Amino acid sequence: MQIKSFFLFLVSLLALSVNSFASELKDKVSFGFNTYSDNGDVQVYSPTFALFKKVSSEWMVGIKMRVDAITAASISNGSNPTTVDAVTSASSSEDSINDKRFAPTMMATYESGDDVLTFGGYYSSEIDYEGKAFFVTYVRQLNEQNTALSIGISQSADKWKPVFDRNLPRDNRDEGKIDLSISQLISPIFSVQAVYSHMSSKGFLSSPYHYVLQDDLAKFENYKSSREGDAFAVSGVYMINEEYATNFSYRYYTDDWGIDSHTVNGELLKDFASNLTSGIRVRYYTQTKSDFSKDVGTYTLDDEYFASDYRMSAFDSYTVGIPLIYRPDSYDDVKITASIDFYQTSDNDYIKNWYKENNLQAIFTTFNVEYGF
Repeated sequence: MQIKSFFLFLVSLLALSVNSFASELKDKVSFGFNTYSDNGDVQVYSPTFALFKKVSSEWMVGIKMRVDAITAASISNGSNPTTVDAVTSASSSEDSINDKRFAPTMMATYESGDDVLTFGGYYSSEIDYEGKAFFVTYVRQLNEQNTALSIGISQSADKWKPVFDRNLPRDNRDEGKIDLSISQLISPIFSVQAVYSHMSSKGFLSSPYHYVLQDDLAKFENYKSSREGDAFAVSGVYMINEEYATNFSYRYYTDDWGIDSHTVNGELLKDFASNLTSGIRVRYYTQTKSDFSKDVGTYTLDDEYFASDYRMSAFDSYTVGIPLIYRPDSYDDVKITASIDFYQTSDNDYIKNWYKENNLQAIFTTFNVEYGF
């Protein structure tokens, strides 16, 4: 099963102070626990751990560890969603935990004056999927650290290992990404950021388990073997007054599979006490269908490509959540963050055909305790 991280949002829990873009290397350790549950009978439980340690005035090293444990009552049908706006697949198992993913990340940061360099590597292991990746990010701070220019590069080299005997046309899945961004502090209470991203994927890009089943044919999913995409995003953080702050973002994505998408995020945060911040966030996502997907039940033997994943169709999704940040009075170096979100797609024939539900609904939570030392 290919399991992707499912708690990624463009709008994250943000500290309510906007001073500069200067980074601060600081020793810290954190423990977290995330959950996901949807109406497709999928549950995911994910403990996390992270440790960052300064080894000199300029260097910091870190390690992150994440374990995803997945249960799914319907897992024997070959596929289940475990991420927001994503579908993954798995083999059947008699264990209560149907699959596990172990994902360690090693990284290091070098900071000298206005220059910050971060690089590292990632590895993940599952019963039928192995992932490897490296990443590097360089940030240059200008204008008395009120402006930041950055470039980030990542490349993965993953491999499928299906649990049943199926000869894939290729077993690799390689994905690369380049991010270019500029961040600007407009005033002590307002900052903006613009990001351009280019994504490139090659290899076996569909699932080994997804299939199209009609009265007159039965075919495994088959996608194009390469995909190129571009994304443009803008975001901002604004402190309304001493109690309220808001952040917002918009992202446009387009690729050579014919998919265009728009994502809008908004979040309003309030200081309910000197050590307690909470609020509400909303997210709206919409996309067009890929140029090779067809209406359910209309594929023919003459078609070159077949899709059963709803991400290849046109759909909308909505997310509403509540974030929380708490700093205990007696422990200045401790920060607790938590959130709960509800996610729902629009009614979709692909979802109905695969999950026997009109739409996909999910609740996911995060909880993390961080201690600086």
